[in-house]
Amino acid sequence: MKKSKSPGTDSRAVPTVGHCPTGVSGLDEVLGGGLPRSRTTLVCGNAGSGKTMLGMEFLLHGSANYGEPGIFVSFEETPEELQQNFASLGFDLTELSSRKLLAIDYVEIRREAIAEAGEYNLDGLFIRLAAAIETIGARRVVLDTLEALFAGLSDQSILRAELRRLFRWLKDKGMTTLVTGERGDSGLTRLGLEEYVADCVILLDSRATDQIATRRLRILKYRGGSHGSNEYPFLLGEDGVSILPVTVLGLDHSVSDERLSSGIERLDTMLDGQGYFRGSTVLVSGTAGSGKSSMCAHFAAAACARGERCLYFAFEESAPQIMRNMRSIGLDLEQFVKKGLLRFHNARPSLYGLEMHLVNMHKRVQEFRPSVVIVDPISNISFIRSGQESKSMLTRLIDFLKSGHVTAMFSDLTHSGELESSTDGISSLIDTWICMRDVENVGERNRGLYILKSRGMAHSNQIREFRLSEHGVELLDVYLGPQQVLMGSARRVQESKDAAQELARVQEHQRRKRDYEHKRRELENRIAVLRAECADLDANMNVMNAEQGTYLNEIEKERIDLAGLRQADAARHQRSGATIGNGGVN
Repeated sequence: MKKSKSPGTDSRAVPTVGHCPTGVSGLDEVLGGGLPRSRTTLVCGNAGSGKTMLGMEFLLHGSANYGEPGIFVSFEETPEELQQNFASLGFDLTELSSRKLLAIDYVEIRREAIAEAGEYNLDGLFIRLAAAIETIGARRVVLDTLEALFAGLSDQSILRAELRRLFRWLKDKGMTTLVTGERGDSGLTRLGLEEYVADCVILLDSRATDQIATRRLRILKYRGGSHGSNEYPFLLGEDGVSILPVTVLGLDHSVSDERLSSGIERLDTMLDGQGYFRGSTVLVSGTAGSGKSSMCAHFAAAACARGERCLYFAFEESAPQIMRNMRSIGLDLEQFVKKGLLRFHNARPSLYGLEMHLVNMHKRVQEFRPSVVIVDPISNISFIRSGQESKSMLTRLIDFLKSGHVTAMFSDLTHSGELESSTDGISSLIDTWICMRDVENVGERNRGLYILKSRGMAHSNQIREFRLSEHGVELLDVYLGPQQVLMGSARRVQESKDAAQELARVQEHQRRKRDYEHKRRELENRIAVLRAECADLDANMNVMNAEQGTYLNEIEKERIDLAGLRQADAARHQRSGATIGNGGVN
């Protein structure tokens, strides 16, 4: 076994296969950059699978976007027929031909003119191709369809030799060539040889399941290059071929800490007080009539009120019906439509297959450039295809929106026994999941809401009752009864009971307060009487003291006077210095 050389041991670099971009939406991603440059690619498929369209787009994008003029050689349709066919899709082949960016050559092959006795060769085709290449400086060639060139040839050795010679001649001319071929009964093509000679093989397939057609593309072979190996859905639309790679979208999209209001103040409070993360995906699930569309309309109105664009995909109602219904809850969406901030796209799910819906969404998002996208409801998508196909479609849609930093809100219809389940199990892809439910109690149904999860933020775990009123969605305070959260009539009955009990408590308090004030006044009155009596007693005591002092003074005076009459006593009193005071003797 030959050993590989270490880097730097050989100065001669081995040339690798270059890529020739097709310009077809999504195809270059699947091909790893484009078709193998200066080599031949076979595109095979059933009638109507899009081979001619893909070949012509390869030339048109080459001349318009990459400066590589091309030659289209048809063995079945005239230039006039091709011009008419592609004019219906908006391509002006005549104008490109006049500018020498495109050359169309029709080669008519008549079976009776073909001889197999060694005389059959493609020299005439080589001459015509060489002249066209020199005239416009072509770098790309399309041969449509190849089996018509060998329609009357049955000798496999001549057929294989001429195919190889044709492909080698084109490669020597530096042409990146795309040849188309009809699908065979037992092989990829009717001739059964082209796939072996070509460097790259692309298979186009159209199948119908449950009366819905689906087109798919697969890269079977790519010499000298890596490529996607899955089946990829594609569409033939008014803009040509569109391919949706399944695996090319990664998980490397950026994230933002910016928050967006839900349009409902109290719901924002439940979402950590700020709302959803920008660029996140929100799922609003609930039973029929629980208010999912109203929640979506609030989010759309909030985005438009901020001056942002919102794209609303509706699968059940028309735009006028949605706008009329939302007016009943105080939301005027029509004003935003007139301002160009809100755009509706309404379609029944059964109108297209999954891939067509996805391509339409891609196209409209790329055209409108919204910051918010609403899909109402995604559960209808499962009516088209259930299981892995619809999950794959929704996964690609979510990845596409996240890569564009678009905030998405999906509504999802659930059943009463499956409240915490989502369509095709996409809940793992959702950042914020809001569940809405009808709560039956005391013979009525009331609406409840709770946040099942919201990644990256603290959020409420409460079940909140809400009402749809003329002011929109109104979240009510949590009302706890004796054993549970109460809603609707039960809430109002309990509120009445609680109000009556509160009134009785207030009245009892007021009665006790009045009793207290009455008793206090009685006590204060009694205290005033007692104080008046004390004052009278004090006054009487003062009078008694005054009378007693007067009496004592008079007694003392009489004694002194009596002592004066007794001379001896008078002299003694004078020597002792005795005096008569008020009320006593000192």
